[in-house]
Amino acid sequence: MTVASQAMEKYRVPGVALGVVQDGRAMTRGFGVTSLEDPRPVTAGTVFPIASISKTFASTAIMRLVEQQKVDLRAPVRKYLPDFRVEDETISREVTVWNLLTHSSGWEGQIAPADRGDETLARFVDGMMRTNMQLAPPGAAWSYNNAGFSVAGRLIEVVTGKTIGAALGDLVFRPLRLARTVTSPREMMTYPFALGHTGGSTGTPAIVRPFAYSTSVTAGGVSTSLDDLLAYAQFHLGNGTAPGGEPLLSRSTLDQMRTPQLPKQGTDDEMGIGWHLRTVGGLRTAAHGGTLNGHVLLLELVPERQFAVAILTNTSNGWRLVQDVERAALQSYLGAGFGPNQAIAHRGLVETLPRVQPLAPQPSLTPYVGRYVRPMVTVTISDAGGHLVIRQEPQERTSGNAATTSMPVAFYGADRAVVTQGSDEGQSVEFVRGPGGAVDWVRIVGRIAKRVSG
Repeated sequence: MTVASQAMEKYRVPGVALGVVQDGRAMTRGFGVTSLEDPRPVTAGTVFPIASISKTFASTAIMRLVEQQKVDLRAPVRKYLPDFRVEDETISREVTVWNLLTHSSGWEGQIAPADRGDETLARFVDGMMRTNMQLAPPGAAWSYNNAGFSVAGRLIEVVTGKTIGAALGDLVFRPLRLARTVTSPREMMTYPFALGHTGGSTGTPAIVRPFAYSTSVTAGGVSTSLDDLLAYAQFHLGNGTAPGGEPLLSRSTLDQMRTPQLPKQGTDDEMGIGWHLRTVGGLRTAAHGGTLNGHVLLLELVPERQFAVAILTNTSNGWRLVQDVERAALQSYLGAGFGPNQAIAHRGLVETLPRVQPLAPQPSLTPYVGRYVRPMVTVTISDAGGHLVIRQEPQERTSGNAATTSMPVAFYGADRAVVTQGSDEGQSVEFVRGPGGAVDWVRIVGRIAKRVSG
């Protein structure tokens, strides 16, 4: 716990809720305050918006529907949403429920509903998805996809006949007795809750205004307390039964969710069903991070050791603390060992590598040089005298005045590179090969861009 206190001071983090589960026992601690303007102590009962950790709750709900034989993972989405379509009609017919939960639909995923309400997901699926850009065939490569989880949320609504909040309550929250796990900001605010802060990396943190929340419940709109999140982790580490003894999921389904679903593609991160899978310090983990303006969070399971760690912060600079505390927890509780080139935490979706040992010599750069695109961004990768430079340039017609970035990278493994200088130093970059063996995509911050030339 000393590491957390030191990191709070070093990175100017207002508040942290930190807990571990070891051999069925939960241990929790709160540090700091929920708000710098109205300082109340952070406790294990303080509610935080958990952003993308919500995707694991959505996946758990769908796997319950699978076991109830109401959903088939390999069935086309259109079996449940007959009017579903994206820009490509073939994709519209072929994309499956499994693609949604494994981030492998292949379409651009960084879009979200414009509002929040009972009709939000229905409107989103009916409208916004029709103009989406396809970057890869379904199942060809994983690319982090908020839009896919919004579609999954609408599927849950249609199959259950309930709003997404009510459905998650029936399928997950109430059976697990998660008393402070909610999907509405208005309900969250009836409990002690943590306000988001920003600015800690450069000065005194300030409260984020207006309050930031996700418009898609299943992509990132669940809020919960540390106590509830650890109870949820214990369920996933267990045999699939609820606290009252009710069977919710079979052990084989829980194992399936933590089994890699796609071939490994230039990354240490593999995709399960709702979980990101990695080997960290010699330990096989299933984890999900969350990043929302003003909050950075992590839930990480080590199933073989019956261990979990949850770290909830209320500042956009919290990723630095999350990285330090994750490493310390895995070392002190499980004896994890960290060598060079080990991604130890996620800065949001970004694998970070504090100690990097580049390949010597570096591989030929020719297979990677070229121009890659995704909506809003053009990525140009060039050979700058023996090392690659990645330039990301916004397409002004859609993204206004977003900044152009330039990142020098070095390879530390096959198709795996790391940023070597600047504010993104340590960020991993992955190249993904297509069926013919050529590099067809680059994955940056968990999202692919499609190669169009070079």
